[in-house]
Amino acid sequence: MQDQSFEFSLNKHYGRAGLGDAILAALRETGKDPEKITVDDLAPVAEFHIGGLGATLELAQLAGTGKGMRILDLGSGLGGPARTLAQHFGCHVTGLDLTEEFCQVASMLSALTGMQDRVSFQHGNALEMPFEDASFDLVWTQQASMNIEDKATMYAEAHRVLAVGGRLVFQDVLAGSVAPPHFPVPWAREAGLSYLQPPDAVHDLLAKAGFREMIWRDVTAQYLGEYRKLAAKTADPGGQAPLGIHLILGPDAGVMRNNVVRNLEEQRIVLVQCVLKRT
Repeated sequence: MQDQSFEFSLNKHYGRAGLGDAILAALRETGKDPEKITVDDLAPVAEFHIGGLGATLELAQLAGTGKGMRILDLGSGLGGPARTLAQHFGCHVTGLDLTEEFCQVASMLSALTGMQDRVSFQHGNALEMPFEDASFDLVWTQQASMNIEDKATMYAEAHRVLAVGGRLVFQDVLAGSVAPPHFPVPWAREAGLSYLQPPDAVHDLLAKAGFREMIWRDVTAQYLGEYRKLAAKTADPGGQAPLGIHLILGPDAGVMRNNVVRNLEEQRIVLVQCVLKRT
């Protein structure tokens, strides 16, 4: 079980005082009225994972996401995927995140986009989910488990809160065939916050937790070229848009993204998309 000191370190890594105000200021700088923003307007900062909004939409299609589904988004961040699932697929989404400021800003952004009745966010731990058994039809997570050491408990908790026949859906960074990764990266400035497992180990953990694989796709090559271009823009202050992950990660954002590219190219990490059924 990850303790309070780990939670403090994680909040220090992701948390930014005044993050909500910084996002609103960046929106105004791009010519957007914060009172009239859309879910897609927020994607450059709120879809905080490789592939961005396009990857969220692709993963949702793979998962067979449908109207009225009850979805739990683990590691919901600023709520980008949750709002996308609610708007584009008609789902009701609950987000859970260990970074308290993310939950607060996610709620604010959801209210500004008029999504507060379809998405909600709670500060909490994926290893001790504050939900009843069989509460959800789908558990969703995009690049959150890299910060979780005890993945067996996380998968067991996902199994518990899913209804029978429900699905676990994720996009995740896993350990590649070469070690270790280059740091810093967006999820960790040093190795102490990064807990990557190789694909074979993740397969075993999921099977032991009671999941049957329906789809397992290595999408490293699919998204590498796009991410190279994004990393180059982030590293160049002149080419960097006002709204982006630098608002979360600070001036190291470009270095972090370049290290992700290097890690993918050198097979130190791989990117997978998966759909599994609760048995």
